[in-house]
Amino acid sequence: MTKTGRAAVYDAPNAPFELKEYPLRDVNPDEALVRITMSTICRSDIHSYQGHRPNPCPGILGHEIVGVIEQLGDTITHDMRGDELKPGDRVTWTEFFHHGPSYYREVHDMPQKSKGVRKYGHDLAEDDPHFLGGFAEYCYILPGTGILKLPDDITDEEATPLNCGVATMISVTEAADIGIGDTVVVQGLGLLGLYGCAIAKARGARKVIGLDGVASRRDLAARFGADVTFDISSMNEKDLIAKVRAECPPDGADSVIEVCGYPEAVPAGVRMLRTGGCYVIGGLVNPDANFEIDGNLILRGWINIKGVHNYHPRHLIEALDFVMSNKSRFPFGELVDSRFALEDLNEAFSRAADRSVLRAAIVP
Repeated sequence: MTKTGRAAVYDAPNAPFELKEYPLRDVNPDEALVRITMSTICRSDIHSYQGHRPNPCPGILGHEIVGVIEQLGDTITHDMRGDELKPGDRVTWTEFFHHGPSYYREVHDMPQKSKGVRKYGHDLAEDDPHFLGGFAEYCYILPGTGILKLPDDITDEEATPLNCGVATMISVTEAADIGIGDTVVVQGLGLLGLYGCAIAKARGARKVIGLDGVASRRDLAARFGADVTFDISSMNEKDLIAKVRAECPPDGADSVIEVCGYPEAVPAGVRMLRTGGCYVIGGLVNPDANFEIDGNLILRGWINIKGVHNYHPRHLIEALDFVMSNKSRFPFGELVDSRFALEDLNEAFSRAADRSVLRAAIVP
């Protein structure tokens, strides 16, 4: 293949993105090459760009990606579900990959925590095969990645967040063990929180309570399954806990999910739980996210605290099935609320960082 592709590259945290060209090579037998049709800016992309979490530079960010198979290695014949793959198919894939033996995969069924796991959007752009991030015209899919073919009747806007936001919240709500009739509190109503509300409702939750300081997010949450929302910016912590607990008779919420990214929210969230309740941390993705909590409260309350980072590949399949089954119930396509060209990535990141857009899409 004698061809090049463009990518938006940043050389250091907060440095402007610049368009660069890299050579495209033919795929190896266990690889695929995808022409990207859409990528979206995840909050973790912003954290990486701003230097709050380590990321190699110069790099190509972006891991929420969909695209069309341009070239397919000989050994890749079917996707995770067993559907046949061929050039021209539109696909998504797991945001992480790991090739080779893995104690955590083989013994604990946790492939996402394999030692040496790599993630798309987290590799050096200078290294072969260059294209391993979403903010580019192409991306190589490397061995150890779970590939999933997309149905024709799902739009790029509905499909692009599947392999991060939706699959992550499938994992988080599974960890929260939400059952029919439960009361669930969601701390933070960004993209993850909105999906969390919808999935909790789909799992049979009787009442979903959303917490956020932004009015537009609270309004949107009502369309994604939240029965009650509270403005956390208008009340102190004691009053907030009391109001939430009053919505969860007789003794508090069954589950509380943290996806706001603020460690100080954890102690308050734990106090919203009933005895034997479950607290799941899904948003504290940056190092040094410290909080202080009374251990005796955990002991006496039989509180279960879990952390969820990445997801099992099966959660990507479940994410697609959830969206396809609930497209008429929840307006998933509206969550990707703006489009930018690859040349306008600097503006897109600025808008995403100041939260003037919910999920910015990059269309090469």
